[in-house]
Amino acid sequence: MPKISVCIPTCNRSHLLTSAIASVLDQTYRDFELIVCDDGSTDSTPALMSEFVCRGIRYIRHPQQIGKSNNMRSGFAAARGEYFIKFDDDDRLTPQFLQRTSAILDKNPNIDFVSTDHWAIDINNNIDENQTKINSQRWGRTELPAGIIQDLLSTVFVKQSLQIGATLFRRGALQAVGFLRPNLQNCEDNDLFVRLAIAGKKCYYLPELLMEYRFHAGQQGVDRAIPYLADKLRYLTSYEFDEKKLEAVRLRRIAETQLALGLRLIEVGETDKGRLMVWAGKSISEAKMWAGLGLSLLPVEWRGRAFAAVRELLNSAE
Repeated sequence: MPKISVCIPTCNRSHLLTSAIASVLDQTYRDFELIVCDDGSTDSTPALMSEFVCRGIRYIRHPQQIGKSNNMRSGFAAARGEYFIKFDDDDRLTPQFLQRTSAILDKNPNIDFVSTDHWAIDINNNIDENQTKINSQRWGRTELPAGIIQDLLSTVFVKQSLQIGATLFRRGALQAVGFLRPNLQNCEDNDLFVRLAIAGKKCYYLPELLMEYRFHAGQQGVDRAIPYLADKLRYLTSYEFDEKKLEAVRLRRIAETQLALGLRLIEVGETDKGRLMVWAGKSISEAKMWAGLGLSLLPVEWRGRAFAAVRELLNSAE
């Protein structure tokens, strides 16, 4: 049996998948298996993978899309290694990732997973050192010392410091919490880290840049924003925290998400549901609430441009 299972979930990114696979094949640590799970790709991914299967890479293909977390769960179910990592098809591992992280798990049986920092790269695999520094500071990794993270729940929920693609897990720890929840397209990684922390699992932080996270240009349109916000709300309402400070953060984020989701729903014509959501999130911004309720009176075909104008006005005032 392989010591480590590496899993890459993919969907219609054959132009990037080759680079992700190459980063695994270039590892200095060799006792691993590589699993690619394909969520119904309609591009050249199947043809590409037919070449890699001949080189011993395992390929799980779903003929139709089953959803991000469901696809990933199929890869996890097929894994045989003692340790497990999944990273996305547009990202990369640095050559020493598996060697450096597995060594910590080998020496410390009480540690359940090891997380590292990561580089920011562009579409051409070029490292952006400035963006890397900004990203590490933004998510609090520059403040994390090497060693076992003492307040894991605050680190993964409040600061959201850890990146799942830069983390090697004991597969048994993931099995103990059920791995990813089914039927989630978004926030599934945040949700997993929170459940691991609640379960009392221990994480070792290794402050080295051992993974490459790709930044894409472009903004999230309304069609993508609505399912993202709906999944985020599902994630945030799955818990209650005993610690008052954590619970206050959770409740505020719920209200923020309700307000943002309500405004988007009104914009696309789901008026009644949107109004309820906007009202539920009124504690975040009464100005945005009243603006949304006012715009809900407009004909649907006018709302897109009206919302864009109001957003620009509100953002300039903040």
